[in-house]
Amino acid sequence: MVRTRPSRRRGTGDEGIVTAFVVIFAVALVFVTGLVLDGGRILAAKREAGNLAESAARAGAQEISDAAVRSGSPVILDADAAPAAACQFIANTGEDVSCTARADGNQVNVTLSRSVDLLMLPVGNQTFTVDGSACVARGITGAEPTAVC
Repeated sequence: MVRTRPSRRRGTGDEGIVTAFVVIFAVALVFVTGLVLDGGRILAAKREAGNLAESAARAGAQEISDAAVRSGSPVILDADAAPAAACQFIANTGEDVSCTARADGNQVNVTLSRSVDLLMLPVGNQTFTVDGSACVARGITGAEPTAVC
């Protein structure tokens, strides 16, 4: 008596469906994890860079011209020293950002560019810019003329 194996038709069963589902689900899970991790890093870096830009602008706004204050001029910001002080503040922090600052009247505007290396997403790195500004105001009693920004 010859024993034969029962024949199985290919493609009629659902064998392997679970494996395909697990592979697709695992790839999607890794991608979503990358979005959460790298997205969080980008958001945190933008927040920190924004805080740094605002702080640098405030540091630049402290550079006032003594002669302009004594003469009663409405523009008291030293237009040359303010941008230099803002970018020097950035340099003193040791952060890896590029700084551009300018003085416009009594206002200091700072623009920072920063790059964040992504850990999981295949994009490589993400570069963004943030702005910060600060305004010089004279007096605290309200009787003195204040700068309008």
